[in-house]
Amino acid sequence: MALNFSIDPDIRKAATLPASFYRDADVFEALREKVFYRTWQWIGDDRKLAETGAALPFTLLEGFLDEPMVLTRDASGALHCLSNVCTHRGNLVVGAAGKTRKLICGYHGRRFDLDGTFEHMPEFGQTKNFPTACDNLPAFELRKWGPLLFAGLNPEFDFQQVLDAMSERVGFLPLEEFREDPSRHKEYSIKAHWALYCDNYLEGFHIPFVHDDLNAVLDYGDYETVLYPYLNLQIGYAGGSEIVFDLPEGHPDYGKNVAAYYYWVFPNMMFNFYPWGLSINLVQPLGPGRTKVSFRSYVYDATKLDQGAGSGLDKVEMEDEEVVEGVHKGIRSRYYKAGRFSPTREQGVHHFHSLLARFLSAD
Repeated sequence: MALNFSIDPDIRKAATLPASFYRDADVFEALREKVFYRTWQWIGDDRKLAETGAALPFTLLEGFLDEPMVLTRDASGALHCLSNVCTHRGNLVVGAAGKTRKLICGYHGRRFDLDGTFEHMPEFGQTKNFPTACDNLPAFELRKWGPLLFAGLNPEFDFQQVLDAMSERVGFLPLEEFREDPSRHKEYSIKAHWALYCDNYLEGFHIPFVHDDLNAVLDYGDYETVLYPYLNLQIGYAGGSEIVFDLPEGHPDYGKNVAAYYYWVFPNMMFNFYPWGLSINLVQPLGPGRTKVSFRSYVYDATKLDQGAGSGLDKVEMEDEEVVEGVHKGIRSRYYKAGRFSPTREQGVHHFHSLLARFLSAD
């Protein structure tokens, strides 16, 4: 089913997605199939599978996609992202993280290699035309960036173009030296549509009105948005003597006081680079009016924590949540239909709405 949403490519003429986009339960279901099954998700850190024979089960976007998957590292050291559903009767194959030589379903003993290839099944000696390729565990595309792993169920685009674009500005950072800090992880429950949270993230327009502390350390006048096919970048420049990146010669922003690089990747991922490290924000839909946002922190230089644009992230989040939940209530009004874009401040939101309209309108 195609949904006929359309965003004028000229931001000066364009209107936002209509309020019905955020309210309609059928549109929410269509987003699952047409957007999330055709894009990419961050799925963790390869250092959790450091040893050969490691297997790590997980559920992709639990509560929304609910796709059981498993990461493995085979004897050659290669990583694989596989379905964690047995091709016999649908049981989960791997129940807990650990080391193993083979993947063996505990229901009837079907065995797979660590790359997902079917190997053996008891009591199937008389079965005709068996095994076939459909008896292997389905394998999913996997991309690696430093220690970070990304997978797609049936992605429309190659994620390498996203990684290459991010590397243009943050590739000088030694991602392998970034260390996950679980003590700084956060989970937030938001009473709003997930796309409204992304809308808010994608513009710095609201910063002077909503975030007093953040506005004090960023130069709002120089705030910049850079668009790419499936991501965009917001560059926050320091407003004074705050902590900034030490950029190498030849860098696109060499000589500038960059306080933060805010990357958004379609449809629901944020990678916020600060001089102290990286905050990954995952926006996880749960329902048309329920969203979970997970913050995952990777620290590179602990001496710069809680300074400049990378400080007070919890306070910024609370301020954003209040606004986003207010918008979610407002768009329920029968008198609100759609809005217009600021050509100078809302390029990122226009880009996001254009991508959503294109994916939803595809057959």
